[in-house]
Amino acid sequence: MTSYVDSTAPGEGRRAPRADLRTDAPRLSLNGRWRFRLSPTADGADGPFDDWDTIRVPAHWVLEGHGEPWYTNTAYPFPLDPPHVPNDNPTGDYRLRFDLPPHWPDTVTVLRFQGVDSCAKVWLNGTELGHSKGSRLPFEFEVTGLLHPRDNVLAVRVHRWSSGSYLEDQDMWWLPGIFRDVELLARPAGSVDDVFVHAGFADGVGTLRVDADRPGVVEIPSLSLRFDTGTEVSVEGVEPWSAESPTLYRGTLVAGGERVDLAIGFRTVSIVDGRLLVNGRPVLMRGVNRHEHDPHRGRALDLETMRRDVLLMKRHNINAVRTSHYPPHPEFLRLCDEYGLWVVDECDIETHGFAYSGWKGNPPADPAWRDALLDRARRMVERDKNHPSVIIWSLGNESDAGAAFADMEEWIRDRDPSRPIHYERDRSYRHSDFHSVMYPSLDELSAIGQRAEPAPEGVSADDAARSRTLPHLLCEYGHAMGNGPGSLADYQKILEGSDRFCGAFVWEWIDHGLWGTDADGVPYLRHGGDIDVKPNGDRFCLDGLVFADRTPSPGLIEYAKVIEPVLVDVKPSGITLRNRYDVSDLAHLRLLWTVADDGTPVASGELAVPDVPARGSASVAVPEAALAAAPGTGERWLSVRAVLAADTSWAAAGHEVAWGQGMLAVFRPPSRRANGSALSARIDPATGRLLGLGDLAISGPWLDVWRAPIENDHGHGGLNELSRAWRAVGMDRFLHRTDEVRTEDDGTVVVRVHSGPATQTLALTAEYRWAPVDDRSVHLRVRVEPVGIWDGTPIGHHSVTPPRLGLRFGLPAAIGAAEWFGRGPHESYVDSFTAARVGRFRAEVDALQTPYPVPQENGNHVETRWLRLLGAGVPRLRVTGDPHFAFTVRRWTTEDLDRAVHPQDLRPSETVWLNVDHLQQGLGSASCGPALPDRYRIPVKPYEFGVTLSVE
Repeated sequence: MTSYVDSTAPGEGRRAPRADLRTDAPRLSLNGRWRFRLSPTADGADGPFDDWDTIRVPAHWVLEGHGEPWYTNTAYPFPLDPPHVPNDNPTGDYRLRFDLPPHWPDTVTVLRFQGVDSCAKVWLNGTELGHSKGSRLPFEFEVTGLLHPRDNVLAVRVHRWSSGSYLEDQDMWWLPGIFRDVELLARPAGSVDDVFVHAGFADGVGTLRVDADRPGVVEIPSLSLRFDTGTEVSVEGVEPWSAESPTLYRGTLVAGGERVDLAIGFRTVSIVDGRLLVNGRPVLMRGVNRHEHDPHRGRALDLETMRRDVLLMKRHNINAVRTSHYPPHPEFLRLCDEYGLWVVDECDIETHGFAYSGWKGNPPADPAWRDALLDRARRMVERDKNHPSVIIWSLGNESDAGAAFADMEEWIRDRDPSRPIHYERDRSYRHSDFHSVMYPSLDELSAIGQRAEPAPEGVSADDAARSRTLPHLLCEYGHAMGNGPGSLADYQKILEGSDRFCGAFVWEWIDHGLWGTDADGVPYLRHGGDIDVKPNGDRFCLDGLVFADRTPSPGLIEYAKVIEPVLVDVKPSGITLRNRYDVSDLAHLRLLWTVADDGTPVASGELAVPDVPARGSASVAVPEAALAAAPGTGERWLSVRAVLAADTSWAAAGHEVAWGQGMLAVFRPPSRRANGSALSARIDPATGRLLGLGDLAISGPWLDVWRAPIENDHGHGGLNELSRAWRAVGMDRFLHRTDEVRTEDDGTVVVRVHSGPATQTLALTAEYRWAPVDDRSVHLRVRVEPVGIWDGTPIGHHSVTPPRLGLRFGLPAAIGAAEWFGRGPHESYVDSFTAARVGRFRAEVDALQTPYPVPQENGNHVETRWLRLLGAGVPRLRVTGDPHFAFTVRRWTTEDLDRAVHPQDLRPSETVWLNVDHLQQGLGSASCGPALPDRYRIPVKPYEFGVTLSVE
C-alpha cells in the first residue's frame, strides 16, 4: 500500500526528534555501496534481487545514472492537487546487507537517517519500521531486538514525489534519494537521549544550564566546572561567543556510561528598542543565502566541501548564513560554531507554487497540514538547538500566510524562548520578530531604515505600525545571477546608515550547475533548461557568488570589499580607519602601506595600529616616508592594507581583510604636441576607417552601442526587460554610413558617420577627428549626437537608452596580452568597481574573460588611464585615455558572445576585438530585483570623448 505517500501525515513509527549529539557510544556508518532498483511508480516492483544495480549512499539517484535531475524555480513539476501526486512517481528501492561489528552491545539501538528526498519507507530484516517525510530533516527508528550479528538486511523505498513535496518547492533541483548519512547508534542503558544547552552571557558573566532527559554530570575542564544536569551556574570571566570571536568551551556530560561531547558558546540574543543585540551589542549580519550544492553530487555534501564553504565565506568577510531554505547538514552548523558565522536556521518549508492558484489550497492555511508543518519545525529546533551559531529561527520561505505559522511560532517560543523568529512572507509580521522583505529598491530600503515604509496591501494599520517598531532583516537582495550584482556598495551604505538594520543576505552563495557533457563529449555545467523536462526554471539556478566549482566570481570579490570589516579612507590630509566589527577591536591586524606612481611602487612601510573599539574610528597621519618619496611621473597613490597579524583558524597571517587607496599627487609628464609629422594612421578615404597604425594592422573604429545582455538585462517576470527593449529598437543591429571624410589644413582627418538600426529613425551621428601627435601616435576625438525619435519608443515603462557607448577595433590574432594602469585586476562596471583597486596590471587576453556558465557581457575595466596590447611579432598598441576609458579585449565579437548558449559555443576568431568605451550601463540585479537605477544607465544626449592611439 502506498497511501502514506499522499497522506499529509509527516511520518509513522519514528522516534521523537532530539538534538544531534556526538557521544562515545558505538555507532556504525551504513554509508557505502547499496543495491538499487528504480521503478516508474510508487508501488515499486516485485521480482528477484539479483539483477539490481549498485549505488552510492549518500547520493541522488538522478546523479548516479538513474533518470534525470529536474530544476524548477517556483512551479511544481506535478499537478497542483494537494496532497496527491501522480502515479508516474519514480521510486527507488535500496537494499543493504550488513554485519554488526564484534562486541556490538546488546542494548537499545537506533537507526538514523539524516536526509532522504522526499519520502522513505523502511524495513529491517523484513519488519516494517515506518515512514517519514521532510527531506532535509533527520528521522530515527528504534530497532532494538531486530538486529542479527550477521546478514542484516535494511530496505528503504524512496519516492521522488509525495505529499511532502508540496512543502518543498524551493528554488532548486528536485534530487531524490538517500542523500545524507545513514547510521546505527547504540544507546547504553541509562544514557542520555536528548540534551539542551542553555548558555547565556550578560554584563561580563556567563550562565550555564544543561538539561537532559536523564540525570548526569557536566564537566567543563577549562572553566573548572563540575555540576549536575538541570543546575544553573554562573561563570565569571568567560569569553562570549560571537561570529568574530567564536569561543567554544569543550566539555562533557556523563550519564549511564555514555559520554556526550559539549561545545558551549556563551551568548544571549535579544531585541531591545527595535534592534537585534547579541551579548548586549548590536550586530549587522553581512550574509549570504546558502543552498547545499555540489556540481557532481548535488546536495550530498561531504565535510570538506562544507568546510570549504565556511572558509571561503570567512575569507571574503561574510559573517552570516541564512540556510535557504532548509536546515543544512548538521556538520555545517558545527563548522559555523567553530569558525564563527551567525546562522539564520530556516525550516524546510516553501509552497511558492501555490501563487499560481492565488494561494488556494496553500498548506499553511489548511488545518489538514498543521501536523506536517509543526513536525518540520520541531525536528529543526530539536536537532539544532545547541548550536551557538544559530541565533534566529526562520519558519520557512515564500509560503504566504496561514494559521500553521502561528502554531509553529507558539511551539518554538515555548520550547526555545532564547532565539527570535523570522518569517518574511506574512506581511502582518504577527509571527515574526523582524520586519523583512526581499529585493527592495534603494529608495524602498532607505524608507525602511527610517521606519517609514508604507503599509503593505491588506495589512491593518495597527499591524503596519507595530511592524515599523521591529528590526529589519533583509533576507534576500543582490541577486547574483550572471555578471553582477551591481549596487552592492549603495545597499551597504543604506544598511549601515540606520540602526534598524540587523543584517542582509545576498541571493545566493553558489551556482547550481550540474556537470554534464554535450553532444561532442565536451564537459559543461548544465542548468534546468539543458534537460528536456518541463516545466523547468531554465538557467535561474545559476545565481551564485561562487561558480558551481566554488571559484569566486567577480561578484563575491566585490561583496567582500563592500562589507570589509575596516573602512580605510585615504586622503592626502590623513587616513581614517572606521572599525565596522561589531565586537572586535583592530589589535589582530597589521596596517601595511605602499606608495606607487602609475602603479609602480616607490615606497612602502607599516603603520602602527591605533586602539579603535568596535564600531569606532580613528585618524592616522600619512606616513612621512610616503610624503618624502621623490616626485615621479603620473598619478601617485597611497594604498593601505589591513591584514591578519597572526594565523587564525580560517586564514593565515597576512590575509587581507580590508584596504583603501587615495591619490596623493599627480605628476604630469610633458605634453606631447603635434610636431608636424605625417599622420601615422592609415585611413580608408571611402569609409573613414583605420587600415593601420604605423606597422600595426588595425581596423575600425565602429561606433558600438551593443553589449551581449547579462542576466540582469533580461529582467524577471515581465519587468525590467531591457534586453527585449534594446532588440525591439535594433540596438543589436546598428548599420553605419560614412557621410564625409576630409583632411583639414593641420593634417587632422575628419570623418562623419551616421549609425542606426533598420526600420527606426533613432540613430547616432559621430564625428571622428584624427589629429597627429607624432610619427607613432594619433589623437582621436569623438563627438556623438542622438538624432531621430528616441523617446516614445513602444517598450513599456522604460525609455530606450543604449547599454554601451564606445568604439570597437579589430586587431591581429597575435595580440595575446594586456597591460594597463587603472582599475583591476578583475572586471569592473560603473555600479560594481569598489573592489577594483587602482594599479598597474597584466593579463593574458584569454584570462580577461570571466567564464560565466551562460555567455554574456564580461571583462570590462573602468577608469583605465592607459592600456597596452602586445603579442609576438606585432607592434604594441597603446591606448591612452583623455582622461579615462573602459575596455574589454576578447577573441570573439559581441555578437558571437550574444549568440552563444554555453561557453563551448565560443570559438576564437582570427581577430582580437578591442572595445574602448566612454560609458557602459551598470549591472544592477533586475534578474530578480528592482530596475537598474537611472544613474547607472546612459542618457540619450550628446557626448564627447577622446583617446590617443600609439604604436610602440
